[in-house]
Amino acid sequence: MAPRLVALACLTCGGVKLVATNDALVCWKCGTSLEIRGRFSRLEACRQCGAELHACIMCMFHDPHHAEACTEERAEPPGVKDRANFCDYFQPRPQAFGGMVTDTNAAARAQLDTLFGGQASAPQPAADETHAALEALFKPKE
Repeated sequence: MAPRLVALACLTCGGVKLVATNDALVCWKCGTSLEIRGRFSRLEACRQCGAELHACIMCMFHDPHHAEACTEERAEPPGVKDRANFCDYFQPRPQAFGGMVTDTNAAARAQLDTLFGGQASAPQPAADETHAALEALFKPKE
C-alpha cells in the first residue's frame, strides 16, 4: 500500500501540515474506509452508518483510561464522546475502529484464557432454561 497524505492541523502554528501515512482512516463505528479531502469538517459523517466523525472517539487524543478521556491537556473535552464537537485539538485517528473494545468482560476473559492456557469457563445455561427459571420465580401465587 502506497503512503497517502493526510492533512493535520498543526498545534504549534495553527496551520495545516501534510503527513504521509500507511494507515487508512476508518469510521469509528462501522469500520468503513473514509475518503476525507482536506480538513475534517465538524459536520463530517460516515457515508455508510451516518456516525459523526469530528468526535472525541475518532480523535488520536481520545483515551478512555485517561481523566476526561482525553490526553490533550489544553482541550476541554465534551461530555458525549461519540457526538460531533467543536474541539480545536481534534486530530483524526487512523484505524479508530480497531481501537474500540465493546465488551470488556469478553476481552478480559480472552486474555485470561490465553495467559492461563485456555481454561474452560463454566457452561452457561441455555436461554430456555433461564427463561423457565424466571417464569417459575415470578409465577403468580394461586
